[in-house]
Amino acid sequence: MEKKIAIITGGSSGIGFAIAKKFSEQNIHTIIVGRDSKKLEDAATQIGSNCETIACDVTNLKGIPELINGVISKHRHIDVLVNNAGINLKKSALEVTDQEFQQILLTNLTSVFAMTREVAKNMVARKSGSIINISSMAAHYGLPGVVPYSASKTAIEGMTRTLAVELSPSGIRVNCIAPGFIATNMSATALNGDPERKQKVLSRTPMGRLGDPQDVANAAYFLASDESTFMTGTVIPVDGGNSIGF
Repeated sequence: MEKKIAIITGGSSGIGFAIAKKFSEQNIHTIIVGRDSKKLEDAATQIGSNCETIACDVTNLKGIPELINGVISKHRHIDVLVNNAGINLKKSALEVTDQEFQQILLTNLTSVFAMTREVAKNMVARKSGSIINISSMAAHYGLPGVVPYSASKTAIEGMTRTLAVELSPSGIRVNCIAPGFIATNMSATALNGDPERKQKVLSRTPMGRLGDPQDVANAAYFLASDESTFMTGTVIPVDGGNSIGF
């Protein structure tokens, strides 16, 4: 059987790295994309021979068609796209500048659409593909201090549903994972300096702990696999029950 080809943005660390490692272990040839060549190479060394790297800043929208065309020229097809790259900003809404707001939307939303559009062109031609977007619990309820991040992730979920309706007749499934509080460097930055916020997170999470990046990776692999062939337009919380905790 022809080996599946997957692209994962932000694949050198955290959730993206865990997804890349899971895919690679399941014999999916995984291409991790990120800005830092050194971090990418270090990650690929840990992941193994089923992994290759592309150094690219996804906010350089003009470079995305060239990136995707390069992958197609080399591998002929793309079967899975995981839009994982994202940034956060913890700041009062009254202090967020227009430039900061736009930068988060560019990274977390606009680049996701640009990547999806270019990859979907190849998937439509093949009548097959799985696109997986990474959202957040910040799209499901009000988290103070992260208004641009919350806005970007809420938009991702709306875009997931619209793209699912538009692309599914062409054999492309579009789904979304909404991680809760996962133990990554990003969450550590947000929580370790704010013990009260961290305690609130844990107290309303029925499972009583932060998630592991592997928990998200397992869900991503399910959505990438043939085990989920009748699922599209869904948003799957991977949050230890945080979104329904009291």
